[in-house]
Amino acid sequence: MSIIICPGIHQPDLSESFRVELLDLISHSSVSQKPANILVYPGQDFLVLSAFHILQFLRVSVDHPRYRKSLQLKSPIIFISFSAGVIGAIGAAYLWQLLGGHVKAFIAIDGWGVPLEANFPIHRMSHDYFTHWSSCLLGSGQDNFYAQPAVDHLSMWKSPQTVQGCWVDSSIGIFPPKGHLTASEFLLMLLKRYEAN
Repeated sequence: MSIIICPGIHQPDLSESFRVELLDLISHSSVSQKPANILVYPGQDFLVLSAFHILQFLRVSVDHPRYRKSLQLKSPIIFISFSAGVIGAIGAAYLWQLLGGHVKAFIAIDGWGVPLEANFPIHRMSHDYFTHWSSCLLGSGQDNFYAQPAVDHLSMWKSPQTVQGCWVDSSIGIFPPKGHLTASEFLLMLLKRYEAN
C-alpha cells in the first residue's frame, strides 16, 4: 500500500510527527504484511497548494529506485492531506488518475472550504462539528470523522491519537454502531478497509 501525505502550511516537524504516528499505527495492526510505503510531499508554504508540484513529486518518486517497485502508475495509492494541502492534493489526485494512475482513497483532514467530488472514495476528518457539517456541503464520502469535544486545528495533524470524536456516515446523516473513537482509530479503520479491497 502506498500512502501519499500532503501537509498544509505549518512547521515540517508536525508532518514528521504525523508520519511517525501513522507508521506506528500501521506496524502495530494487521493492516499489511508488507511495510507501508509512506511518502511525504516535501513542499512548504504555498507549494502545498500546487497540484502540479505534488504530481511532479509523485512522478519523480515513481522513477526513484527506492520506490520503483511499490509506487507505479498503476499501483493504487491513498492520499492523506491536511488543511491547505487538501487543495493541492485533490488536484494532484485528479491529475494522477488522468495519467492512468489509480487513487484508492482520498482522506482530507480539516480541508474546510475545499470542494471534494471525485470518482474515488473521499473521507473528511474535521476538528469540530461545524467544520464537519459545513465542509460536507461541499462534498464528502460516506464515512467521515469529527472531533468531539472540539480540538484546535493543528491537533488533528500533530497528535491524532489523542483526538476523540465521532464516526458518521454523512451520506445519510447517521452514526454507525461504533460512533466514538480516536482520529487514529478512524484512520486505521479506513486503511484496513482499503488494504482489504
